[in-house]
Amino acid sequence: MTRTPTVEWQVAGACNYDCSYCIQSKRYRRGRPVAEQLDHAIAAFAALPGTWEIKCSGGEAFAHKLFLSQIVPGLMARTPHRISVLTNFSASRRDLMQFARLTSGRLSVFSASLHLEFTDPDAFADKADWFRDLVDPDVRFVVNQVVRPGRLDEARACRDRLAERGIRWFPQLLKVKGRVVDYEGEEDDLRELIGDAPGPREANLAPSYQGRTCWAGVDYFTVDKDGRAWSCRTAKRGGDGLLGNVFEGRLNLWKTPSPCPYDVCPCTVPANRGMIAGVGPAAQASP
Repeated sequence: MTRTPTVEWQVAGACNYDCSYCIQSKRYRRGRPVAEQLDHAIAAFAALPGTWEIKCSGGEAFAHKLFLSQIVPGLMARTPHRISVLTNFSASRRDLMQFARLTSGRLSVFSASLHLEFTDPDAFADKADWFRDLVDPDVRFVVNQVVRPGRLDEARACRDRLAERGIRWFPQLLKVKGRVVDYEGEEDDLRELIGDAPGPREANLAPSYQGRTCWAGVDYFTVDKDGRAWSCRTAKRGGDGLLGNVFEGRLNLWKTPSPCPYDVCPCTVPANRGMIAGVGPAAQASP
């Protein structure tokens, strides 16, 4: 199976939203790396062999005042890698236009999170339509949304509204401490919403891949807002899988894959980048 080497980089802890269901606690939703730290991180990514996908997230990536003046231009000028972003899509149209210009030809995935506590779905869909016309046709634009228990009708309405515009909708089941919450009494409605047996391209169910050969730590890793590199998100939560700190010029990737030791994979990115043996479509990107 073809793998797409990928870095998930939390370019900022801080976020301009404060969603009641955010999986990150408020004490972690703060902080932004400074210019010198960002420079060291970009240098570490530039030293990676071959071409990778650098997926920028947060907090909120666009909330970092240096995102469009240092982070994105630095990645474009100093590395050969493709760029992706996970954003709440609250950035101004002016900033989004600048982002589209800066990343032209190298933007891979643009994942826009729909948070109804802070935005109107029709205005969001209008903005999505507008933005899709700015980027190259091969850019994968997807809207992801947390499906909240007791509000499945709300999620279904958003899905249908986006589908009318030809916009892909990706459901995220609500998770607490990395695990999916109970949708007791709503199983049939949930099945109608996400399908009978959705894979990592159709929904984020936080499954277990325990025992399967995984290339996390080899061709995939995450970098947090403090510059620490981890083999995957679950490794960070458990405090193991530390690969170094890119702000300090230390990054030691593993040489060979190993069986996944964890009973939950809270993110679809490794599966959809071909990191997990026998799981996910080859070279297909997820939100």
